[in-house]
Amino acid sequence: MPKNKKKQESSSSSDSDDGPTDRNAPPEKKAKMGSKTNDKEPTWVIAGKRFVKLREFKGKMYVDIREFYEKNGELLPGKKGISMTPDQWRKLLSLGDEINETLSTLC
Repeated sequence: MPKNKKKQESSSSSDSDDGPTDRNAPPEKKAKMGSKTNDKEPTWVIAGKRFVKLREFKGKMYVDIREFYEKNGELLPGKKGISMTPDQWRKLLSLGDEINETLSTLC
């Protein structure tokens, strides 16, 4: 194997910023916070250029929460984000009440 070859395989470790990348820009129209947009992939706007998308990558479905950046007038996915399997997403949702309760005691 060549020594200069960059690692292309995704890692399941939590310190990885890499996730599925999609060079299809989300819709240009401004959407209200939390609203779903019309896109090839189901997409919701969190705020500004942060989106939640359901996307398929290498034959598997992921919930992708990602910050996009603008280049030459086009929105492109950045490395700031996380892709979760449906099981990981469901686990996160199941922790919602506990997280909200702890958050309300801290803020």
